[in-house]
Amino acid sequence: MAPTTPTVVVPIDLKKKPNEQKLTLHNRWHPEIPPVAEVKVGELFRVEMVDWTGGAIKDNDSAIDVKTLDLSTVHYLSGPIKVVDEQGIPAKPGDLLAVEICNLGPLPGDEWGYTATFDRENGGGFLTDHFPCATKAIWYFEGIYAYSPHITGVRFPGLTHPGIIGTAPSMELLKIWNERERELEETGLQSLKLCEVLHTRPLAKLPLTEGCLLGQIQEGTPEWKKIAMEAARTIPGRENGGNCDIKNLSRGSKIYLPVFVDGANLSTGDMHFSQGDGEVTFCGAIEMSGFLDLKCEIIRGGMKEYLTPMGPTPLHVNPIFEIGPVEPRFSEWLVFEGISVDESGGQHYLDATVAYKRAVLNAIDYLSKFGYSKEQVYLLLSCCPCEGRISGIVDSPNAVATLAVPTAIFDQVNTSPIFKANSIYTTLLYDARLLLNITRSIKFA
Repeated sequence: MAPTTPTVVVPIDLKKKPNEQKLTLHNRWHPEIPPVAEVKVGELFRVEMVDWTGGAIKDNDSAIDVKTLDLSTVHYLSGPIKVVDEQGIPAKPGDLLAVEICNLGPLPGDEWGYTATFDRENGGGFLTDHFPCATKAIWYFEGIYAYSPHITGVRFPGLTHPGIIGTAPSMELLKIWNERERELEETGLQSLKLCEVLHTRPLAKLPLTEGCLLGQIQEGTPEWKKIAMEAARTIPGRENGGNCDIKNLSRGSKIYLPVFVDGANLSTGDMHFSQGDGEVTFCGAIEMSGFLDLKCEIIRGGMKEYLTPMGPTPLHVNPIFEIGPVEPRFSEWLVFEGISVDESGGQHYLDATVAYKRAVLNAIDYLSKFGYSKEQVYLLLSCCPCEGRISGIVDSPNAVATLAVPTAIFDQVNTSPIFKANSIYTTLLYDARLLLNITRSIKFA
């Protein structure tokens, strides 16, 4: 018998705002946000979702929408979805929820996305001291490929994936999150040695009533006010999964999520057409609206059996991700190295973040020699299928990180020696005029 068509359990109308959807979206984690749908194990179901900003970023040539974006509202998630077994018994705390991604893609009629950098005064990012202004590049999709009028000479297949997928926390776990993140925010600047060239950003995003959307719970009610003051922001990944931004989490992948509340209350959002490891511009994947076709299983007692707590309670666990078999194939890469010495020459002890910054900056500087602006390269390295590695974390004092860029993404120049690692000396002497026809069209605000 042929498989059934996926049942749409969370539909999206792109003409409506997140709070106007038939099943109102949410942008916080809290156990008391009620589920908007229920699915049984083995059922094939579809979840539709808006882009992470809820449609605030437009398909145009201006980055003013990036510069003025209200970051208190993100990310918009579809769900929660209650998961029950064949007998109707919900997933229970201590179980594992196995979520299989059967299919995914952009919403029909909305086949475009964007990559951006935030302005220094509106969130900043990984390299804000080098790139302080808001920028934006639009990408259009042709089947599995993406191209941009703002970064010409580039075309690559997307490895589409959800940036966020996770289960609801229990009240006990939510309290752990809020306490540890509040302590970091209050004492971190005194207790941590931060790289001096990193732009000063909040060390954590604490609960905030401003911009809070709690699904079916109506704003302004006593219940809404209580939950809004407790609910965790969606910015970081945590024990429940959440904002993991794993670029290989595409078709055929399976996610094993710990269950902390009855029904698991699965939520997802922040769809990406493509992303590079690290998503280094912060708004750095090719962000888009999209859909996921999913199937779930419940592994009873799976948390204790398969997950090892890395903390003081049984709740301090992390999901397991089984990567699917579908991904682009690249055979030639140009690899850039970075060590944990910052731009001012300061030595850091085995700091992989500083090392990765140096690798990214080295790649930007090199690729900008051939006709691209540095802003274009920065955006490209955030959303193309480049691969980041911690190559060394044992040889003190320098951590070594690498960034590998697939040369085939440069569709105008992939036969030239410019991007071939085995022609590095020829590359340094190559006539850069070859790429001067590339339009420097990236938009600033």
